[in-house]
Amino acid sequence: MRIKYVIVGAGLAGITMAERIATQLHERVLVIEKRGHIAGNVYDEYDDAGIMVQRYGPHTFHTDDKEVFDYICQYAEWHEYQHRVLSYVDGNFVPMPISLETINQLYNMNLSQDEMDDFIESRRVPVDEVRTSEDVVLSQAGEDLYEKFFKHFTKKQWGVWPSELDKSVISRIPFRRNRDTRYFTDRYQGNPRGGFTKMCRRMLDHPEIKVLLNTDYKEVIGDLDYETLIYTGPVDYYFDHCYGKLKYRSIKFVFETHDCESYQPVASTRWPQDYDYTRITEFKKMYGQKSEKTTILKEIPCDGDEPFYTFPTAEWRVLAQRYRALAAKEEGVVFLGRLAEYRYYDMDDVVKRALDCFGKLKLARESREATS
Repeated sequence: MRIKYVIVGAGLAGITMAERIATQLHERVLVIEKRGHIAGNVYDEYDDAGIMVQRYGPHTFHTDDKEVFDYICQYAEWHEYQHRVLSYVDGNFVPMPISLETINQLYNMNLSQDEMDDFIESRRVPVDEVRTSEDVVLSQAGEDLYEKFFKHFTKKQWGVWPSELDKSVISRIPFRRNRDTRYFTDRYQGNPRGGFTKMCRRMLDHPEIKVLLNTDYKEVIGDLDYETLIYTGPVDYYFDHCYGKLKYRSIKFVFETHDCESYQPVASTRWPQDYDYTRITEFKKMYGQKSEKTTILKEIPCDGDEPFYTFPTAEWRVLAQRYRALAAKEEGVVFLGRLAEYRYYDMDDVVKRALDCFGKLKLARESREATS
């Protein structure tokens, strides 16, 4: 089978590249996806209760980049939504990230911005050399905030204590000196009406794009005649784990449907102290749905085969760099996205990275044509 572009992975990175190649270069694209659906980790669908749920954890789109937002809006009607997160601390919900409002509620005070600065300053613990994430939090926030918000949450999230993680994992505690309780402060925020899967389906709705689901690309790639491979899967898998497997953090997803209109005050709550789960999401609040029932998701981080988060320690960054060095030598292959680059990206970063990657691809093609 002759085709110029093969894309491995039908997540946002792969789908954006497929859409650009088909609509801008007018070339055929084959997208190969190992799962039984498109949209990657932003895949959403209606459950048995009629609630739109995201099967791989909550995602809400936010960006300050107008180019990225305008691009997304070509394929989605927009539901404006301001994401707010509450953290369950000492038996009460308080806003997260830590803001003036959080401090006042947590300690039953009415501090001004200047008074908050003095309060935080008085709590900081002197650290001679900041080397670990624990050092970062103690030196910037103090012992009590470290215990309440970071210590046990980090252990649940990564399986190790903050004292075992490099300082870069928590490089800065983003205290807000105002009462803004939004989780994100980006200019554009919201979710596509009808869900991310619907948006992705529209992006792929082009006669030059073919999608092959339930397929490991290694099973078919030898039978394809192509010029460029755009790879968005795990970089270590591409190289058959020749240096060993990279470490990823996985998640156990527990969905529950309840006979009530509302389960919790906001769409997302964090649980840094109690229980095994780190987060509870109530999806109808993200999509603006109305129903007498509601579906929630509890996330329990774990070790597993399904990669969700790259592991933030020096050991795995060093190994990832070895794989990146191999990737840089591959002719005719583009490594793109969180797994292929072993880097964390937000959704808007993924789209921006894909758009930039396509721009370079297009420029290289035009340069070859000009000299041929």
